[in-house]
Amino acid sequence: MGVVNLVVVGDCLLDVDLIGTVTRLCPDAPAPVLAQRSQRSRAGGAGLAARLAATDGVDVTLVTVIAPDADGAVLRECLDGLRTVAGRAERSTSVKTRLIADGRPIARVDRGGDGPAPLADDRMLAALHEADAILVSDYGCGLSADPRLRAVLTERAARVPVVWDPHPRGAEPVPGVAAVVPNLAEAKGFAGVDETGLAGASRSAAWLREAWQVDAVVVTMGARGALLVTSSGEQLVPAPEVRAVDVCGAGDRFASVVATELMRGKGLPHAVADAVRKSAAFVAADIAEEMSRQSIVDEKATAQELVAAVRERGGTVVATGGCFDLLHAGHARTLRAARALGDCLVVCLNSDESVRRLKGAGRPITGQRERAELLAALDCVDAVVVFDEDGPQQVLSQLRPDIWVKGGDYTPDRLPETPLVRSWGGTVVVTPYLEGRSSTRIAETLTSIVEEGDCVPTGR
Repeated sequence: MGVVNLVVVGDCLLDVDLIGTVTRLCPDAPAPVLAQRSQRSRAGGAGLAARLAATDGVDVTLVTVIAPDADGAVLRECLDGLRTVAGRAERSTSVKTRLIADGRPIARVDRGGDGPAPLADDRMLAALHEADAILVSDYGCGLSADPRLRAVLTERAARVPVVWDPHPRGAEPVPGVAAVVPNLAEAKGFAGVDETGLAGASRSAAWLREAWQVDAVVVTMGARGALLVTSSGEQLVPAPEVRAVDVCGAGDRFASVVATELMRGKGLPHAVADAVRKSAAFVAADIAEEMSRQSIVDEKATAQELVAAVRERGGTVVATGGCFDLLHAGHARTLRAARALGDCLVVCLNSDESVRRLKGAGRPITGQRERAELLAALDCVDAVVVFDEDGPQQVLSQLRPDIWVKGGDYTPDRLPETPLVRSWGGTVVVTPYLEGRSSTRIAETLTSIVEEGDCVPTGR
């Protein structure tokens, strides 16, 4: 497949985070005092969805409107580097300012958004005709209600996948949309359903699919995953167990992945499963230091996304690596020790071919997919990256961890990775070797048992 173009159309917001710590209350009221350390601005709404879609390696065009005010100028700066077709908004820029204390949002202040509803201009409509897929990111500012825009979206929905992320104050999706992706509260509100949990999601999705005349409704349910409802039935996609403090942007990540995968020709079940997995990774990268993380097996892009998010929050990135052919207590101790040194742990895992070159034709005993899955099942591992080279230097150059950890009975100066890690100011740590524990020794013991006839393989 050649270069494809995902168009994200919708309302752009300006998100501002005031980041600091809280150690006391106001003397005149029981309100926390935020000692601000830093401030971060980013594009929210459709702007965030477009940014996140771009991390998946596709060409992205953002179609939106931006106000000619001071906040709009900041928003334009936040969109720098992203191909944007922006009309003029006659209403003020919507700004959402969050107060973040020790990684946790404690309050939000909203302002702006006053004025007439925005309209799409000819350039914006023309950009939609160049799309291989479209994501409508509706944040209730009125753009999705523009009649000319809706007419073009209706025509495009018959030709390319259109994914619609709705808003309670937004317009209904146009007929023929491939997937609408509300969260559970939104779906129940749209459908007027009172039931809770999975039953509420099921009833709401079935009603919305018929009422809106769309191909599918996907209800996101946070930690419970997502429910996909189509004409052929329902499918529940469970989510990895992630204890999240701040889930801001998770819905945008979900919608962007669904749209991207549909554009790549994947079916809805695949697209939804991938969206659940990557949304969990996004949330896991955003949780506070003291919260435990559930492991996520993912591609290099997701590991880099995790590392970038942790580093942006001032956290420490830890990495370790190896073959991990047969997991044993020595591995577990090293991994736990490594995770305790920082805010996330990425495991760099030798591929099957890499292990074979290092340890011989009979290895690995366990394939790379299973090894990665077993590692990810440990609560001290945040991401797994598989590499094909003999050593991890290439993937280390991409991740640039603050700390590189190896288990063994040698010193850091004897490790071939040490000069590379130290070149960017990183630290190399060696954890004590657990005597008598090694994958090779376990493999040799198993081989000797079979050869001596103490056990007979059954072939099952």
